Amino acid sequence: MSKRIEPDPPPRRRRSSGPPRHARPEARRAAAQNPADDRLAYVLTGLLVLFGLLTSAIAYTMVRSHTFNPVVGIVNYFVQTPQAVFGRDRIYVLLMGLDYDYSANDEPTSKDSRTDKIEAFALDFPTKVIKSVAVPRDMDAIVDGHEDKINDAFHYGGARNSEIVVGSFMGLPQNDRGTYFDRYVVLRINASKDVIDAIGGLDVPVTETINYDDNWGHLHIHFKPGMYHMNGDQAVSYARFRHDACSDPCRIKRQQQIEKLTIEKLKNDKFNDLTHIAQLIDVVRRNVDTNMSPDEMKALGWHFRDVNMADIHATQVPFIDDKVLACCGDVLVPDTAGTAKIIADFTGPYEAVEPPPDPGAIAAVKPSDLRVDVRNGSGIPGLGAKLAATLRKEGYKVTSVGNADSFDYDITQIRATPRTPLAGERVRSDMHLAAATVTPIPLPTSSEPALADVTVIIGRDFAASLNPANAAATKE
Repeated sequence: MSKRIEPDPPPRRRRSSGPPRHARPEARRAAAQNPADDRLAYVLTGLLVLFGLLTSAIAYTMVRSHTFNPVVGIVNYFVQTPQAVFGRDRIYVLLMGLDYDYSANDEPTSKDSRTDKIEAFALDFPTKVIKSVAVPRDMDAIVDGHEDKINDAFHYGGARNSEIVVGSFMGLPQNDRGTYFDRYVVLRINASKDVIDAIGGLDVPVTETINYDDNWGHLHIHFKPGMYHMNGDQAVSYARFRHDACSDPCRIKRQQQIEKLTIEKLKNDKFNDLTHIAQLIDVVRRNVDTNMSPDEMKALGWHFRDVNMADIHATQVPFIDDKVLACCGDVLVPDTAGTAKIIADFTGPYEAVEPPPDPGAIAAVKPSDLRVDVRNGSGIPGLGAKLAATLRKEGYKVTSVGNADSFDYDITQIRATPRTPLAGERVRSDMHLAAATVTPIPLPTSSEPALADVTVIIGRDFAASLNPANAAATKE
């Protein structure tokens, strides 16, 4: 049973951001392993994909309606390929999210900002593969000739200085212009919140009770298990929460959940309503600083508009220890060998996975041809019977209902044999549970017992999808 957790007292503001020096080493390391800070609304790990999808939606709508907006200036009637615009097959982009404090008027401010989010992206045009490497903000680095936290590079010289410090730290090769990155993107405070508001909010399944108030951090979260339609503030607060049993790992899972829901909504909704388009344009204008030209943004957006989510890969720079610097407190000591291996993959050849299945082919699979086993892995009594009844109504042959090997499944798993192609995808579609994973399993040998075509292991996300009464937005 979840219980209310009282917030920690507000730490004293120091020159450098991060956990206080007196924090336990394991707490400092746990916080450092998460690239996003509690005070910074989550930044989408695939934000460059989102940014591209956003600009492509704007470009598509305005090209089709012959509309032009001189403020943003991203629309032309002819969209060039990114290879033609950039003159190469791959570009490297540095993404930075600014930290913030609160002024005497209790308003967020980024004066003397540092970067709470540092992430390098590689966008490969021929394969449409995107890879990212996050750098923890407290990583030990050489900044302007002295040892410091890597997030201080922005404080001393803005985006240009961060490009030099981060690129050198990561060991990236320099391009033909003598720089490490081809472009940069800087996100201001409200970027994530405003994007979610501009696309009309998100439908988010919540699987646990969350009650948390932190007046100093302006964080108020109150959710019960169920489906919620969240606005930007609510989605960002939900993604920032980490005061549950598994702390940062669970927060990362929530951030990834919000990220996926946001990108999927941008991909699936065309946003041809000019009111939404105007809001998206305003988000870019107010919350993003970049040295990309309008033509470059449009080319990226159009090229990656149908990106396969399986072709987005994210990792982070590892570390082996921490230490204390006189200038700025605790820093992380990077794992040099581990970083070199990651960068070798980051800069090496790319290969795309198979494209996602066609929706028409999934719809053509007949439920009456499929045998399904249902296993309850959620720990919530009665879910197996509920799903079995739903599937039988859809025409499936449910051969058995029982418990899974454990009750620790958060996400529903669908395991399908190759007897009927796309059988697992068809079951997922009829469950209306897009986040469920579909995994192929081999057919049994002649000596093994026969398997059902599909085995569904129910997770706690399925329980959340069955609670439409909780779909209303929560009250602060």
